[in-house]
Amino acid sequence: MSQLSASSASVSTTAEKPSLLKTLFATCIGNALEWFDIAIYGFFASYIAHAYFPTSDPTVSLLLAFGSFGVSFLIRPLGAIVLGAYADKHGRKASLLMSISLMMIGGLIIVLTPSYATIGMAAPLLILAARLIQGFSAGGEFGSSTAFLVEHFPERKAFIASWQFATQGASTLLASAFGLGLSAILSETQLQDWGWRIPFIFGLLIGPVGLYIRRHIKESESFSKAEKTASPLKEIVRSQKGLFFTAIGLMVVSTAINYMLNYVPTYATKTLHLPASAGFSATLSAGIILTVVTPVMGLWAEKIGRLPLMWGSLILLLLTIYPAFWLMLQYTSALSLLLLISWLALLKSVYFSTVPSMMADLFPITTRASGMAISYNVAVTVFGGFAPFICTLLISATGSSLAPGYYLMMVALLSVWALFKAQKTQR
Repeated sequence: MSQLSASSASVSTTAEKPSLLKTLFATCIGNALEWFDIAIYGFFASYIAHAYFPTSDPTVSLLLAFGSFGVSFLIRPLGAIVLGAYADKHGRKASLLMSISLMMIGGLIIVLTPSYATIGMAAPLLILAARLIQGFSAGGEFGSSTAFLVEHFPERKAFIASWQFATQGASTLLASAFGLGLSAILSETQLQDWGWRIPFIFGLLIGPVGLYIRRHIKESESFSKAEKTASPLKEIVRSQKGLFFTAIGLMVVSTAINYMLNYVPTYATKTLHLPASAGFSATLSAGIILTVVTPVMGLWAEKIGRLPLMWGSLILLLLTIYPAFWLMLQYTSALSLLLLISWLALLKSVYFSTVPSMMADLFPITTRASGMAISYNVAVTVFGGFAPFICTLLISATGSSLAPGYYLMMVALLSVWALFKAQKTQR
């Protein structure tokens, strides 16, 4: 009888074990949708500026477009606080369903909003509202989804959490493909009038698929059994401030590179005076590298550990950023831009693959979603969301096309400090 009971329990446990593929798809699709919308906004910024922020000075129009891009990130920490706490108290699934629903609402507004020429000031205000809604929803996405992955498969945390950022690469790849394809098929006038809306429509269509799948996932056993804290934010402020700032530091260089990739099409046309196809080709290459290399590095991290990969990529980044940008400017061409961006994407994928699981290990399960969401979004807001704006402003103020390289060197040093702190915490 006892053998029969044990056998039944074993079958039940096996049946309840979630599918790795289904869990990955359910959690990563929201992250992919978030980054797809971010990437296409960055890639098509000059067309969005023409449609919603027209001025007599093209640089001012572009700054306004990137300003609305950056302002939406200011609300991300609020979304992280609200949705992260909701995930820690009521479940990762509930938070994930809410975030993807809000993303779809923001996308719908962008798709349907007429241009400034049609409805005047209401147009840029609606675009800003849409970006704020998407920023709020994205604020809770990373913490909840990464916690969900790590808690379901703790024995594979380095590999499975690396897919969070591999999907960002896939989103960049898909967005670049749209940019490259549309710039080849449509005329400049068609792109400015309506063509830039096509990728936003595509993003809106895949949202319901993610919503449906997320409705059919279950919480992990470790989270279900964990004692919940009444206020995750108070717990972080009271006893986990050091962990919080370390987590921010781990993220800053990676998020800065990520948003630099979104800036590349604009940098290529406005600063380097290359054709639009050169910028989209470079980001397409970056998307392929990020999508393919990131999970491979996550798998490798399971064998050799995370720290060797993180230290190696950071040191290489610091040593090569300046000469890589200098060489690209000395021999400006579509090929030199592609080589520079591919190199940055390769180093990013090595470093980025290990960051989610490292951040998850910093926080206990009771504050994990909140701690990861808030630290991630502070890093993204300060060092990522305004990166295109800062680079545009620095280039305009200094007249130096090397400004993006200097910016990346600064944030790389911050991540070196954070990795040192994280290493001491692990020991």
